[in-house]
Amino acid sequence: MCTAAEIVEMQRLARAVPIAPHVAAYAVSILAATHPDQPRAPRLVREYVRYGASPRGAQALVTAGKIGALLDGRFNVAIDDIRAAALPALRHRIILNFEGEAEGVTTEAVVRAILDNVTPAAVE
Repeated sequence: MCTAAEIVEMQRLARAVPIAPHVAAYAVSILAATHPDQPRAPRLVREYVRYGASPRGAQALVTAGKIGALLDGRFNVAIDDIRAAALPALRHRIILNFEGEAEGVTTEAVVRAILDNVTPAAVE
């Protein structure tokens, strides 16, 4: 069991974890690819997504990446931390269009398509 002060300290520690500019740019690229009107959006997004994730989705990706790094014993965020955070951070932030719902497309499939399409090398 944690005290309130311990929880506040854990939050402070998580916020203090540094993230390199190219890793942050990768998180933003993943978020942008959730929008059907963006050039990097994969076919699944262009065809079946009505609304992509908001900027808070990028904040969630980065925060979860920072916590993942800490849990792995590192004090810096890696590309793999962002990739690992993508599904839990974004799947509930993507709204499918009618065709996506009718075809049985899942937001999990959309996020996986984005991760397959948006590579760290493409961001740099």
